[in-house]
Amino acid sequence: MRILVTNDDGIDSPGLLALAERVIRAGHEVVVAAPAEESSGSSAALQAIDDGGRIQMAERALGSTPAATAFAVSATPAFIVLLATRGAFGPEPDVVLAGINKGANTGAAVLHSGTVGAALTAVANGCPAIAVSLDVDPNTVEANWDTAAEVAVDLLPMLTGGFALNVNVPDVEAGDLRGVRRAHLAEFGMVQMTLREQGEGFVRMSLEQVGEVAEPGSDDGWLLDGYAAVTPLFPPGEAADVELPGIVDTAGEHIGG
Repeated sequence: MRILVTNDDGIDSPGLLALAERVIRAGHEVVVAAPAEESSGSSAALQAIDDGGRIQMAERALGSTPAATAFAVSATPAFIVLLATRGAFGPEPDVVLAGINKGANTGAAVLHSGTVGAALTAVANGCPAIAVSLDVDPNTVEANWDTAAEVAVDLLPMLTGGFALNVNVPDVEAGDLRGVRRAHLAEFGMVQMTLREQGEGFVRMSLEQVGEVAEPGSDDGWLLDGYAAVTPLFPPGEAADVELPGIVDTAGEHIGG
C-alpha cells in the first residue's frame, strides 16, 4: 500500500519522522510531503507560496530513512494532500496519514487543526485517512512518538469507508497504554483560546488548559484516563436531515411544511 505521510508541524517534526519510520517497518511504500514551515491551525486551508504560479517544493532527506521520498512543500497540509491526490509526488496514495501532531486535537478544536484538515481533505478526494496526535506540550521534542505511530498503523485495516479517523494518544510508553477506545468529540476540547489582553488597536490571545475534568466517553475523557481515543469523522457535507420550513427545494417541492 502506498501511504502519504504529512503533518502541520513541518518537515522537521520528530513526530513526522517517527510515523514515517513505523509505516515503512510495516512494509508499506511511503512518500512524505509536509510543510516547509510550521502550519499549525491551518484547518483545511488551501494556501501556498508560489513563484509565478509554481508551488515551491524541495526533495529532502528524512532523518536516516532512505526508504522514504520526502518533500518540503511551501503549502498548507490540506493543499499538500490535494497535490498528492493529483499525482504531484508520484503515484496517488492509497491512504493518507497526518501527524504525529504535537498536542492533542480533541473536541470542537478539530475544526481548526491542520492535521485533521489534511485527513478530511484526503477523504473528500477519495482517499481514506488517519489524523494522529500525541498529547504533549507543543514545545516538546522528546516524547513517546512511537506509541502514537504504533496505534495509527494498527488502525489502518479499519479504513473501509469514506471517513477519517481522528486519533489522540497519551504520552506514555506503548506498554503503559491502557488500550484504544472509540470516543465522541468533547464539547470543547482540553485547550481553549482566551482573550488575555486588550488595548488600543490590539488584542492578545493565549491558550489555556480547561482542567482535568472531561466528559465520560469523549476523546478528552479517554485520553485523560490513559487510553488512545479514536473518533470517525466525515468531511463537511450537506445536512440533508435539517428541515427548512417554507423554503422550496430545487425540485420545486416544499421541505418541512
